[in-house]
Amino acid sequence: MMFFSNVVTLQWGSGGVSRTGLLARTSRGFALVLLVGAVSMGAFAQTAPEVARTAKVVPVDGNAAGDAPDDPGPLARGLSTELKPKAIDAAIKKVADWQVAYAEPHFNKQWTFAALYDGLLAASKTTGDLKYRDAVLHLAERSDWTLLDARFPHADDQALGQAYMDLYREDSQPVRMADTKAIMDRLIVREDDPNKLLWWWCDALFMSPPVLSRMYAITKDRKYLDYMDHEWWLTSGSLYSQEEHLYFRDSRYFMQKQANGKPIFWSRGNGWVMGALVNVLRIMPVDYPSRPKYVAQFREMAGELAAIQSPDGLWRSGLLDPESYDLPEVSGSAFFTFAIAYGINEKILDRKTYLPVVEKSWKGMLGHIYADGRLGSIQPIDGQPGKFKPSASYVYGVGGFLMAGSEMHRLAASKH
Repeated sequence: MMFFSNVVTLQWGSGGVSRTGLLARTSRGFALVLLVGAVSMGAFAQTAPEVARTAKVVPVDGNAAGDAPDDPGPLARGLSTELKPKAIDAAIKKVADWQVAYAEPHFNKQWTFAALYDGLLAASKTTGDLKYRDAVLHLAERSDWTLLDARFPHADDQALGQAYMDLYREDSQPVRMADTKAIMDRLIVREDDPNKLLWWWCDALFMSPPVLSRMYAITKDRKYLDYMDHEWWLTSGSLYSQEEHLYFRDSRYFMQKQANGKPIFWSRGNGWVMGALVNVLRIMPVDYPSRPKYVAQFREMAGELAAIQSPDGLWRSGLLDPESYDLPEVSGSAFFTFAIAYGINEKILDRKTYLPVVEKSWKGMLGHIYADGRLGSIQPIDGQPGKFKPSASYVYGVGGFLMAGSEMHRLAASKH
């Protein structure tokens, strides 16, 4: 997800991030922030400068994606933290029921909702309750099964394609994949720009690669997988730290430091990557030449995340400086839980080593569910570590939680 240079830092603020350093780049950038800030906090948080000048592009609707009320009510009581399918399903349904009731009138085609749709589809498969899947289906039908396409080849606008493709695999009506395929077909013949990566921010790996891998699964045409593979390793070569086994959000953070002097590695950004690795590995053939590289990166990241997990089971917004953040960050934590549980289920990760990690993280997330089903402690739209209210709830974090629940259910079923 893209955003103006300097904008997010000023809008949201963040412990450990040098706001002065970002501001000092240009006074012009500061003037721009004042202009957009008057419109809507976070509205342009992920839009590149050249895109913002394009009239057809609709700014991200941050208000539709979530909120952070001063009084969200009491926390939920009675949710069991036992690693049993029935207990896990109860938590999934409580959160999914609230989210659909609260957000369905605002469902749209923007990247913010894409992970929620993936989570709702997973929730229906796990619990057997089709109302979550139906909510996504209704959105797809209202949208004529089309993607946003005003700023091609922007990965964020392709993220919804994963839900479309999963629904197509359930019922192969041509209309369900036609528009997504047309856009993917344009993408894979695009020539690389030697001066700029296609996926230059790590979040993009969650948005486009899973769509390309699904297109391969449906058509059996390896050109989609080969293109995805080529672009993935270009991005990884730039943003993946071989020392820390984590992804920088983008190149602006190579030299920036947290308050404790350590590099800035954003929780949700790395969560997007872990979720993307799951979505790619689920489909990539076992004999695909570079599959071992994805598995190796997955294991490296999982090992680092296990090593820095906080005592409450969750991870902070700035992964290497947890002391700078009062609250855990649930969206990143949810994607980590999803990925590590998947790794255990698929025998990519050692069960004895990693089962305690996801048991702690699942229990930790349940402690942020409110009585009505709101899932809190989710960082608002941003592109770097930041602070937020305990009540903050945003749809992408809920999507991550529902996907985590689906893998935790699998894990519990295999355990019992």
